[in-house]
Amino acid sequence: MLDRLNEALEHIESHLDRQVDVAELARIAVTSEYHFRRLFSALAGIPLSEYVRRRRLTVAGAEVLAGERTLLEIAVRYGYGSGEAFARAFRSVHGVGPGEARRTGAALRSQPRMSFRLVVEGSSSMRYRVVEKAEFRVAGKKARVPLVHEGMNPAIAAFIRGIDQETIRRISALSDQEPEGIVAVSDGLDPSRAEGTAFDYYHGAVTTAPAVPEDLDVLPVRAGAWAVFENTGPFPHALQHLWRDVFTQWFPSNPYRSRPGPEILRVRLSETNGDPQADAELWIPVERATG
Repeated sequence: MLDRLNEALEHIESHLDRQVDVAELARIAVTSEYHFRRLFSALAGIPLSEYVRRRRLTVAGAEVLAGERTLLEIAVRYGYGSGEAFARAFRSVHGVGPGEARRTGAALRSQPRMSFRLVVEGSSSMRYRVVEKAEFRVAGKKARVPLVHEGMNPAIAAFIRGIDQETIRRISALSDQEPEGIVAVSDGLDPSRAEGTAFDYYHGAVTTAPAVPEDLDVLPVRAGAWAVFENTGPFPHALQHLWRDVFTQWFPSNPYRSRPGPEILRVRLSETNGDPQADAELWIPVERATG
């Protein structure tokens, strides 16, 4: 899998002066476009689109300093429709406009070429199982919130505090299958997983109940396979690290890929020496990888 990802990176390098086709990158990596975007952002730490932009402007910067082409020629070569658009993008990466950089020979910033390799630490194992589920619904309360990678998500915390206990009780009573009880459901996540991108958060229950109270929000979920990961550790950091480990360690080592669908987190909180701890299950929709 990592060899194929590195082949896709080579393809990016050879297409920096033209449109980079994400579907073609996914074909080279022998996976889906959806999974490729998510896997790349997890491994690289930045969205695919941002990496391509930085690499393109790194190479364009070298051409600006070389002085062999006009600034407009360089702008057109790297896909910018005007000199102004190129100058804005150039300044956003390098902190200086292309004209000034050429006149003064300014120091520019560089996005190094990436390559992926597997580092085997062997210090821990990941507990998981794969479950086939029929279609179901998530019923509860929904909010549109920003993605936060580290620490508590203030928007989610405030949203949950605003749900009264009677509503919580009614939602919990709808739970009739795994994962049981109140769950946190993330839907519509941007494939880039960029900090601050918005998604739909449900504080709800997994149910097949024929009738759901009209004041609750409902998310239909299609049938399919789910990879279920178990984790215990400090809250919320251990949960956020679990998601990272799933995409950087588990997916590259197992014959599965992610598929569109919500992610479901079941958490049971406790305290150890006054510090919050979480026993968690993370449910991620998956399908068998091909090729």
